[in-house]
Amino acid sequence: MDIKQAVGKRIKELRNKLGVSQEELAAMVELDRTYITSVERGKRNISIVNIEKLATALNVSLSEFFTFE
Repeated sequence: MDIKQAVGKRIKELRNKLGVSQEELAAMVELDRTYITSVERGKRNISIVNIEKLATALNVSLSEFFTFE
């Protein structure tokens, strides 16, 4: 699994744990839902700025965000 897939999987895991849809998460961070979809699928190279926005919206620190199982 490459880093894009690992990050996408982690976002989906945290989003599901929080109980929000892709559309709700996208609205929280002011990004398009299709962007969230492509990130979760490991198809997009996400910026560190957007990772920070997502971590904040998902109520995790950056260090916790990057704790992969």
